[in-house]
Amino acid sequence: MNAVNIAGLVLVVVTAGYLVAALLFPERF
Repeated sequence: MNAVNIAGLVLVVVTAGYLVAALLFPERF
């Protein structure tokens, strides 16, 4: 994997984690 693939994967994981957190803890957003 090159740096572009790693950066893309990190971005997807962070975005997915943010969406899950927003669904589980709506009072924090």
